[in-house]
Amino acid sequence: MSFGKMRHVTIFGGSGFVGRHIVRALAKTGVNIRVAIRKPNEALFLKTAGRVGQIELMQANICDPASVKRALKDTDAVINSVGILFETGSQKFLSVQAAGATNIAKLAKKAGIKRFIQISAIGASADSASIYAQSKALGEREVMKAIPGAIILRPSLVIGPEDDFFNRFAQMASLAPALPLIGGGTTRYQPVQVYDLAACVVAALGAREDQAGVYDIGGPSIYSFRELMELLLVQIGRKRALIPMPYWAAGMIARVAQYAPKPILTPDQLILLREDNIVAGEDGLSAFGIAAQNIEAILPDYLARHRAS
Repeated sequence: MSFGKMRHVTIFGGSGFVGRHIVRALAKTGVNIRVAIRKPNEALFLKTAGRVGQIELMQANICDPASVKRALKDTDAVINSVGILFETGSQKFLSVQAAGATNIAKLAKKAGIKRFIQISAIGASADSASIYAQSKALGEREVMKAIPGAIILRPSLVIGPEDDFFNRFAQMASLAPALPLIGGGTTRYQPVQVYDLAACVVAALGAREDQAGVYDIGGPSIYSFRELMELLLVQIGRKRALIPMPYWAAGMIARVAQYAPKPILTPDQLILLREDNIVAGEDGLSAFGIAAQNIEAILPDYLARHRAS
């Protein structure tokens, strides 16, 4: 893919689950990549994703404008893939996903950067009862205000080797005799392969100016939560009971679990579990020329370690 005069791209959050796959996909285009992250020493594995000297690791905290400004120096385009699934310590939804995105966008504007890709999430809404969804929406708003030509990508459930969904429930299935179906497991998802999302980000960098805007991203199939659990159990070769759990019972668990270092469920996540997580309107993958692949194609490879055998 050709990006014209684009030579240097900075990605914030490039060592995370989604970010690392964006870096690998972007490296194949030949552009120079600056990975701006809080702890560069923990992302040395990314250096091998490209040619010698192509990938630069730089310390940056999106809540610190000075470090963001340094990371944006001599950059032609910006990708922000920073996000958290639960709050811990100083890592709060509003500070990371709203204020952090705002810092990057405003400083990118000052630097004259016009190409900006923001990774958000389906369900982002300032009217949501979920602070996670509110923070995503606030981040989107500030990005579009500062960079009108920005592209916002809102993926549904993202699936891949390091995902926090199938891996987490596979671990639960290896220890527990049953898996819970919160609210009966009827909530619908449109999971997307992380490889397709990464390819979409790369395509969006080379998009036309009139393609600016917000895009929902989903795979080719829609599943209920129950169907995803059934698919998981088939893949790992385990028989486990699927037990419906009413929201009130899940709420009691969430109120206690939220204080764990890596909680299995939080009250904020429980709010999101009440709403379908599927694409509304045209899917962003097709808008950028990406043919969505079914998640079943990649599950056997990375779930093999969870199999009973």
